[in-house]
Amino acid sequence: MQGVGWIGFIVIGILAGWIAEKVMNSRHGLLTNLIVGVVGAFIGGFLANAVGIAFYGFLGSLVVATIGAIVLLWVLRMIKR
Repeated sequence: MQGVGWIGFIVIGILAGWIAEKVMNSRHGLLTNLIVGVVGAFIGGFLANAVGIAFYGFLGSLVVATIGAIVLLWVLRMIKR
């Protein structure tokens, strides 16, 4: 994530995990939201770079991390079935 520090990265991870949790109608704790959000940030960043989308700052990173977290939760649900 470009333009954010470590604390911003953690805050974005928690927020992205929480938003993904609400969108996917799941129930997780704070630590799980952080993990989902951080892993989602890497997935979202990879997907954004693969299609050539540039993202900057807190808001751009939050959107990309949230999309990645939603994709992660969706894939995990598909595997769990």
